[in-house]
Amino acid sequence: MFGKFWQLVSHDIGIDLGTVNTLVLVKGKGIVIREPTVVALHKKTRQILAIGTDAKRMLGRTPAAIEAVRPLRDGVISDFETCEAMLRYFIHKVHEKPPSARFLTLPKIPKPRVVVGIPSGVTEVERRAVQDACLSAGAREAYLIEEPMAAAIGAKLPVEDPEGVLIMDIGGGTTEIAVISLGGVVINRSLRVAGDEMDEEIVNYMRVRYGMLIGERTAEEVKIEIGSAFPLKDKDEGATVVRGRDLSSGLPKSLKITASEIREALTPIISQMISAIQEVLEETPPELLTDILERGIYLAGGGALLRGLDKKIAEDTKMPVYVADDPLTTVVRGCGEVLDNLDLLAKVKVTGGLR
Repeated sequence: MFGKFWQLVSHDIGIDLGTVNTLVLVKGKGIVIREPTVVALHKKTRQILAIGTDAKRMLGRTPAAIEAVRPLRDGVISDFETCEAMLRYFIHKVHEKPPSARFLTLPKIPKPRVVVGIPSGVTEVERRAVQDACLSAGAREAYLIEEPMAAAIGAKLPVEDPEGVLIMDIGGGTTEIAVISLGGVVINRSLRVAGDEMDEEIVNYMRVRYGMLIGERTAEEVKIEIGSAFPLKDKDEGATVVRGRDLSSGLPKSLKITASEIREALTPIISQMISAIQEVLEETPPELLTDILERGIYLAGGGALLRGLDKKIAEDTKMPVYVADDPLTTVVRGCGEVLDNLDLLAKVKVTGGLR
């Protein structure tokens, strides 16, 4: 009885709980929340001051009494209480009533069914932490599916067919590579090397090459503006002005940086990703490898937007490479797809259920 009651007053939701951004999809409505995975709180009282976009603006700019933190690191929860508070905020935000419906006497605490995408390489303890955080935040049921599977479903790939599909999901904290067939993951790699490490490499490059200190947020902006993995046409190479602090004098400093320099900084990270793809291909059964050679490699996640990455991978693997439509949202769209297909959810979930 109560199960049917909660279904009437709550929305089933899919969550891409990312290291950098969290996306929330409501069944029947689409993606309703795209917020940075950042929480600002008071250091002594641990009172939450801001979540999402407002909190991200505070990164690197807070006074001594306030800290802006990322509750996830490398795709897993590093601060359980903060992550739970963030999830509760997003779940309640989804269930906010429009002004015209506020006279209705609906329950104050929603109890939705939640499907969350998690990295394939997390431990059982880390899985339980994500599930417990969702249940503590107000979910009546919490199901976890692996991010490469969610990304493949979101990219409309035939995951239930007896044919091999290779997908690479490049997020902020992890890079997921998986061969999928018959609704299951045959071979997978989970690298703790992704968008955040690209930013760190840019920071290190600027410090070593130019004796200049920049923040991770500046590095991310540079990566988005002129970052690339493969030499582009001259007119597309571009350059940008980077501002930071001169380490020798301690004074502000500005430098013009070219796209080729940023590409040089990112090369070690991209090489690690390509090596992981090659390892997966070496372990793939011959029949599935034939399918992958015909279908190609699919890229998803925010890292897939790095210019020239598909061309670089194609050159090194000698295989066709495709970028999924709207790669930033493939995981959360995949979570939404399994909300509509409970039989598929039963096949692909790694753990989940009631409180």
